[in-house]
Amino acid sequence: MTTPQEATAVHSRPELLQVAETVARDKGIDRDEVLEAMEQAIQKAGRSKYGHEHDIRASINRSNGEIALARYIEVVEKIEEEENEPIQITLETALKSNPEAKVGDFIIDPLPPIDFGRIAAQTAKQVIVQKVREAERKRQYEEFKDRVGEIVNGIVKRIEFGNVIVDLGRGEALLRRDESIPREHFNTGDRVRSYIVDVREEQRGPQIFLSRTHPQFMAKLFAQEVPEIYDGIIEIKSVARDPGSRAKIAVLSHDSSIDPVGPCIGMRGSRVQAVVGELQGEKIDIIQWSQDPAAFIVNALAPAEVAKVVLDEENNKIEVVVPDEQLSLAIGRRGQNVRLASQLSGWDIDILTEAEESERRQEEFHSRSKLLIDALDVDDVIAQLLVTEGFSSVEEVAYVPLEDLTSIEGFDEEIAAELGERARAYLAARDEELTRRRNELQVSDDLAGIDGLTPTFLVALGEAEIKTLDDLADLASDELREIVGLDALTEDKANEIIMAARAHWFADEDAQAEESAAEDSASGA
Repeated sequence: MTTPQEATAVHSRPELLQVAETVARDKGIDRDEVLEAMEQAIQKAGRSKYGHEHDIRASINRSNGEIALARYIEVVEKIEEEENEPIQITLETALKSNPEAKVGDFIIDPLPPIDFGRIAAQTAKQVIVQKVREAERKRQYEEFKDRVGEIVNGIVKRIEFGNVIVDLGRGEALLRRDESIPREHFNTGDRVRSYIVDVREEQRGPQIFLSRTHPQFMAKLFAQEVPEIYDGIIEIKSVARDPGSRAKIAVLSHDSSIDPVGPCIGMRGSRVQAVVGELQGEKIDIIQWSQDPAAFIVNALAPAEVAKVVLDEENNKIEVVVPDEQLSLAIGRRGQNVRLASQLSGWDIDILTEAEESERRQEEFHSRSKLLIDALDVDDVIAQLLVTEGFSSVEEVAYVPLEDLTSIEGFDEEIAAELGERARAYLAARDEELTRRRNELQVSDDLAGIDGLTPTFLVALGEAEIKTLDDLADLASDELREIVGLDALTEDKANEIIMAARAHWFADEDAQAEESAAEDSASGA
């Protein structure tokens, strides 16, 4: 078939190439994208003149600026719809004018160059501006989408309702009011350093979001100020910030000969002061990271002194005991110090004074002793001996090896065996009573068969109107833990129990799928 260059009337416009070069250079986009926008503008003007129902195409020669305009008609076997008649022709008709025509080819009718009137020129200009803007937005998104997590420097362009529009040179970014440091004020023309927290492609164009409150902003500032961090000798393990007020940063040295804290502070505090100045005077505690959670949290609570630390790894909690006079220092103003230490370490921290801890231990000792006295029918001396040796529940007494009991001073095999027998008898009677109560509450046997649900849990569920597998399957893990007791069940175990209750849902779906497949197979046969 005839090519557009061979058949189409051309009109030389070398100045178009110069305009395209200038626009491409000013907007930082490719020249071909500008020329494509011009081609679309000419096509639109052509369709306005010759009819929108026609397939009018324009092309600009990339070497000399010649404009070619033509109408394209596709060769088809049969024209299916009446509205396609202006853009399609049957093969039978096409063969009359071109014996070599075949389905899928295009017949190209050259059109005379368009003399742009005022309206057509304005329309073309709008199309070009729109296409150039789209190309510019695409270029901006491609440039910044992989720069999330970087620090950038920009100039304040304008301020809208407290939000700062920052000119980054090759694009604009938004620093929202809530991402600025409290009491921080900017004026038009101020230089601002920020952290790219997100880049999103939206209907109105790419949106670049900045932050000066993000914890990683401070981490990146240290990487710029401290060569050892930039080189990877010192690693920033975690950061916690109360923007504009106080922050804690945990660092680890991968070189045993280098102290991680010293290089971050710098000579006479020069390095840390450079970061503090950028963060509007935010006080920074630099803490040595430790793999031992207890040691790390002791460091994180500095400057407060810690007397004792008790870890509860199952619930990710840690109990910190401090001298009475250190309590306010450990907690900090409005709980700031302990809150930042908790964010830094990832542990829930509970702070007690030595007096409070002693009082609580005594209460726990008395309550555990009373439980064993009532359950095992023993005097307070034996019960206190068991608690002192670490026995906190009847189950522990019932199921520990006999030698663990005989190792207690004053306990022989006969006493140990009798204690174990009484504990097992107590548990059996308790479970029997709980089972009777469960049956009264009409909690299903299927629910009772789920691993991890004790008789105590089942009664609690029944009293909360959770009586079937479906009832339990509909719960969230936090709802289940509230019913049975937050301390009685970890979140992971609660999720495991709920997923076990949901297992029959997936089994039913699989069975239905197999049944449907069998029916399809039978109908196909």
